[in-house]
Amino acid sequence: MKKRALISVSNKEHLVPFVKKLAALDYEIISTGGTLKLLTDEGIDAKQVDTVTGFPEILDGRVKTLHPKVHGGLLAKRDQQAHMEALKENEIEPIDLVVVNLYPFKETVTKLGVTEEEVIENIDIGGPTMLRAAAKNFNDVVVVVDPADYEHIGAKLEEGTVDMETRKQLAAKVFRHTAHYDAMIARYFNEVIEEVFPENYTVTYEKVQDLRYGENPHQQAAFYEDVQYKGVSLATAKQLHGKELSFNNIQDANAALEIVAEYDASAVVAVKHMNPCGIGLADHLHEAFKRAYEADPISIFGGIIACNREVDKDTAIQMHEIFLEIVMAPNFTDEAKEILMQKQNIRLLELENFNARKAPEKITTVKGGVLVQTSDEGKIEASDLEVVTDRKPSAEEIEDLLFSWKAVKHVKSNAIVVAKNKQTVGIGAGQMNRIGAANIAIEQAGKKAENAVLASDAFFPMPDTVEAAAKAGITAIIQPGGSKRDQDSIDVCNANGIAMVYTKMRHFKH
Repeated sequence: MKKRALISVSNKEHLVPFVKKLAALDYEIISTGGTLKLLTDEGIDAKQVDTVTGFPEILDGRVKTLHPKVHGGLLAKRDQQAHMEALKENEIEPIDLVVVNLYPFKETVTKLGVTEEEVIENIDIGGPTMLRAAAKNFNDVVVVVDPADYEHIGAKLEEGTVDMETRKQLAAKVFRHTAHYDAMIARYFNEVIEEVFPENYTVTYEKVQDLRYGENPHQQAAFYEDVQYKGVSLATAKQLHGKELSFNNIQDANAALEIVAEYDASAVVAVKHMNPCGIGLADHLHEAFKRAYEADPISIFGGIIACNREVDKDTAIQMHEIFLEIVMAPNFTDEAKEILMQKQNIRLLELENFNARKAPEKITTVKGGVLVQTSDEGKIEASDLEVVTDRKPSAEEIEDLLFSWKAVKHVKSNAIVVAKNKQTVGIGAGQMNRIGAANIAIEQAGKKAENAVLASDAFFPMPDTVEAAAKAGITAIIQPGGSKRDQDSIDVCNANGIAMVYTKMRHFKH
């Protein structure tokens, strides 16, 4: 009996040579719509699917392959006599090979200005159904969903058979593909109805690249993209120069990107091990970089830099003087690129959609499950601050308090940030107690702590942090408030002329 192949694709790349190979191997070709036209225009003898089903395409093409003569031919087990007798009784012929890829839902849903009608009409029904049927019956049906497999499978068919291992690999790819497709559709509807935490949390990503290793050389890793995310993303960044990014590079770069997005003025953020080691704001980017560098000239060595403005010649000259792993920015001037590219290994990344700040949910894996939370988008303005001390902060102190509050949000808890003149001068991160974090930040600040401000990501359980701040010469403090012993800290502030404000918002970062 002549073998039959059903071909129906949206992505027609590399299709014609593959189908010509099938025709040369004496496959009967069945096809639909635009695929059929392409094949016949190329001189390939192909049959319209309705000549197989005996039923016309209806509902503007919504129904064409959803028919027992298609799915019976796909699902029948060739080694079961009852199945084969059922085919014969119902005048159904087996289908031995399926080549299907789906309506371009991803390309449609990610288009700017796309309408709901366009999205709905690009939800494929018949395609996934054929793919799943063929993949379920992989013992008897070869199923190809990826054009990248045409050449390999064509060679196998020319050799005479597609082995069972390959059939299972193709089936696995199909189920990954349809699961990815359905997850994107579910995501679209969840966003439409504003469902954040559905009863089944389904996420899907597309591989960007394999990485050399993970956090450590004995760990494997890969980088995946959320293709429906519309904000600025490392997955869509354009790498202009330098070697391949590592797992740790991507983690640190993402941390830097999240921090720099907090600021509207020209900002430079330096990150090491996912914590900021220096943040500077200024009227011009080269001034902001100088402040970020001087905040901690030791830790910035080998660091990750994120800028929220175009990197110009003056900034690039400063950057060129030290070893940096990555510099990210919306763009670079030609002069800046020429200067920075003199270093072979520095990575330069241009970020698309830099002003798009939509934040995805945060997903954290735990053994046997995941934790999902909305992103920490909490923001505080000057009008939100509650002054709880006798002395009110000056206008300059309020600017630095708000600057440091945005910074401490991105420092691992327990977190303390000391800042002055829109520059971090001391950062204490990830300590087991708050006074430990404060001591680190104050020690790092040194004499710069005098007349500086201090931010704490959570309240003070005891007045010891305030006492240390007073001893260092700090003049203003920002913290959430809410401790049973708040009054103890307020009393220390009042005794030392320190202004303290409450945000009534906590910024733990674990």
